[in-house]
Amino acid sequence: MSGTNPAQTSDGQPGPLTGTLVVDLSRALAGPHAGMMLGDLGARVIKVENPSGGDDTRGWGPPFIDTAGGRESTYFLSCNRNKESITLDLKDEDDKGVLRELLRRADVLVENFRPGTLDRLGFDPVTLEELNPRLVILSISGFGHDGPEGQRAGYDQIAQGEAGLMSLTGSGPDDPQRVGVPIGDVLAGIHGAYGVLAALLQREQTGRGQVVRTSLLSSIVSVLAFQGTRWTVGGQVPQAQGNHHPSIAPYGLFRCADGAVQIAVGSEGLWKRFADAFGLDRDDPRWDGNAQRVEHRNELIAVIEDAFSAYGSEELLGRLEEAGVPAGKVRTLDEVFAWEQTRSQHLLLGMEHPTLGHLEVPGGPLRYFQPDGTETTRLQHTAPPRLGEHDEGVRAWLDQLLVGRG
Repeated sequence: MSGTNPAQTSDGQPGPLTGTLVVDLSRALAGPHAGMMLGDLGARVIKVENPSGGDDTRGWGPPFIDTAGGRESTYFLSCNRNKESITLDLKDEDDKGVLRELLRRADVLVENFRPGTLDRLGFDPVTLEELNPRLVILSISGFGHDGPEGQRAGYDQIAQGEAGLMSLTGSGPDDPQRVGVPIGDVLAGIHGAYGVLAALLQREQTGRGQVVRTSLLSSIVSVLAFQGTRWTVGGQVPQAQGNHHPSIAPYGLFRCADGAVQIAVGSEGLWKRFADAFGLDRDDPRWDGNAQRVEHRNELIAVIEDAFSAYGSEELLGRLEEAGVPAGKVRTLDEVFAWEQTRSQHLLLGMEHPTLGHLEVPGGPLRYFQPDGTETTRLQHTAPPRLGEHDEGVRAWLDQLLVGRG
């Protein structure tokens, strides 16, 4: 997207962002996830790491994978594919000079330092604009870059609690639980990536970059959806209530003879088919409309689980499918990645790592097609890099550009 940027993806794979250069100064998860998303779309992503250990997640584990070439963290492997790694000490003037040369050519900078840190290193937004007026800067923080608590460090579980998500998650009001993945970090990365794409599109009109800010707090609060409006509009404070939907019934996880299944009865038509299929009394006044069923949810759960007790889960899922009722099982992750539907959507990516050999990682959510049905999704991916793996290549590339400019 930049007329002066000769960047390609590190493996030459095409994508919507081919020709876009991303400099990724971030570490841990939110920023690296955003950078990985841009890399999946074809951008060349150069990850800048501290020479003393690199990204924090290189040391997060277990599990680790040990090889003759060293130890690799599976956490790091989850969010750093399609990147090159170079090491720079940002307190060293020579290394700062290398970073400046990268940023002169970059389309995007990703950073998730605590607010003010990059400014103190000499890379504040005004300086960066002077260096490269077309640069889009993605800045991710824990609780926002301003406001009374803008300086707080951002860690996912703390943000999940502070943003109200844990109060909605768990078996009941006295059992707050975090989501089983660092959802605040991941959402901040996703929101940051789409903010970058919007800023790149606007740059085509204005010729100038801008700063895109998001945070773990804003990313969680922005997806509270109907739970948020239950309070802001309805005046109700939602609370955790386990595996059943607070506004639709029946909708949730129900026990059967050998385990449990999940159902989603989201309309009156579905309710009638479901009730008829399992001998439930549609004329019972407690079930007369969704609002009534929600009010009498616990009684309804008991009636349904009594009906389901006659079936094993596989037989029950077959009956539900015959009735046209949306249903599913609760899979473990080994089952998810063995599932043919998962694999058909390119949600398991194979790649070659310099020390680990062949490895597989969870794939991205987007696929691209031509109108005639030809898929143009990037299907070949590079493994997450070893620390400083591309030092020599990136510096040589910059040297060539400097010679050409001279």
